[in-house]
This record gives sequence, structure tokens and C-alpha cells, in this order.
Amino acid sequence: MKNLRPFQIDEGIEWSIGMPVAEDGAEVILLFGGDGTLHRYLSEIVSLGLPLLVVPAGSGNDFARGVGLHSVRDSLTAWRRLCAGESNLFTIDLGVLTSLEVADNAHAPQGCSHYFCTVACIGLDGEVSRRANALPRWLRGHGGYALSLAPAIFHFAPFPVKISAPDQSGEWETRSDQHTLLAAFANSPTYGGGMKIAPRAQMDDGRLDVCVIGGINPFKLVCMFPTVYFGRHQHVRGVEGFQATRLRVETETPVDVYADGEFVCRTPVEVSVQRAALRVVTP
Repeated sequence: MKNLRPFQIDEGIEWSIGMPVAEDGAEVILLFGGDGTLHRYLSEIVSLGLPLLVVPAGSGNDFARGVGLHSVRDSLTAWRRLCAGESNLFTIDLGVLTSLEVADNAHAPQGCSHYFCTVACIGLDGEVSRRANALPRWLRGHGGYALSLAPAIFHFAPFPVKISAPDQSGEWETRSDQHTLLAAFANSPTYGGGMKIAPRAQMDDGRLDVCVIGGINPFKLVCMFPTVYFGRHQHVRGVEGFQATRLRVETETPVDVYADGEFVCRTPVEVSVQRAALRVVTP
């Protein structure tokens, strides 16, 4: 590629899919921000069909970390390689959340779908994300998730969650049905600023890695929390993991569903994978 001109998106720029990007000659979308910024524009980016280069400038940057972009220097290296004609494009999957809630929901009505790039979750993690998002930006980027976790642990009670996946015949089969503190559906290995909630997750394997944490005692959960940063929580009793391409998540009463650290909809919800949905520029 020669004479590349980036089409830039960041939090200070309003844009729409109606912009004549192709006519302007743009060949790459350049995005400054973290997982939340990317989540906000993800459906439009997919619709444009252009390669994406992320400059990690958010509080978590787990998506950027997942594609090998750990710093601004890495993004610059990736950009120079692309301009030099190297084939440093990586095609990844994206998760898809589809609301099944029958009640009127202006934010995400029934049948409405949303892409996510890292991890979708319900339960304790949603409460932590809600608290963390209320913190000042600089604090969110310096341990905001961990700071929000401690008060949430002792005020959040496990609740009944049923998770189903299609069997070989296409019929829905129950994979987990228990009182649950947290259920995470991961397209990438990390979230929350580097926590390895699904250390074996790959962004191009066409599957979601599911982590379900049952009704663990709060004090045990506090002790277990540091192990998540190393992916060792999967060996703790009360933690289950499996892979699936499509899931249905149901609760007795609607609960919030978060993805990429942002509120998306409420349960019931279907979680699935769209294979090879996005091309990203890597170093």
C-alpha cells in the first residue's frame, strides 16, 4: 500500500457511516482509545470493511493487547510496516450479543444485536464495571477495576443463571444451571486491564471461552482474585470453563449485560461468534 491516508476516529470526533470514506481514498481506520471507544464504533467499523489500527490510549486496552499492540510505539511500528507493503493484517472474530428481552427496551430492543471485541459478562463483573465507569478517567486507568471490586464483592449476592448451548442436533442443551457470581464470555484472553479471565481464548478460532464462577464465599473470592491476573483461577473449585460458538443466557429476573466494559442490554440474551469479522493491523 502506498500513500495511505488514515480515517481517524477518537472520542472528540463525531462521525457516521454515511461519510464517503471510499471516495476520500481512506484505506485504514485509525482509532485512538481503549476498549470502550472501540466498542462504541464497532458495528460501523465492521460495516466499512476497512482494516483497523488501534492506538492504545484507554484505561484498559485489552483489545489492543490481544492483537499485540502494547504501546503507541507498537502502533507506529505496525503503521510503518503496512505503509512499506508488508502483510501485517490479522483477521479476527467478534462476539455478538442479541437481546431476547420481550419487554420494551429503548437501549436494546428484542432482536437487537451488538458486536463486542473482548469479553461480555453478567453478574459481579457488571457491577464492578458500573462502579469503575463512575470513577474519574485517570483513576480508571490506574487500578480502577481492582478498586471497584472490593466493595462490590461484599454487596453482591449470587443469583440463578442458566446457560445453554446447541448440541450436535441443534437442540439447546444446558451447560450451567446454578447460583452464579459471574459468567464471562470471552473472545480475547483478558479484560479489566489485563485480567486473564480466559487465558486460552483465541481471537480467530471461531469460539467463545466461557468462565462461570459459582456461589463462592466472598472471603475466598477476595483471595482468589489475584490469581485471575495469571489465569490460575480456573483450577479453583467452583469455577467452570468450556467453549461454545453460540449460547443462550437466562436469569429469573433481567440483569445487566456488559461487554468491553460497557452496558449493552439485559438478559435473556444470546451470545454468538461472527467469524473473520474484522481485519486489524498488527506489529
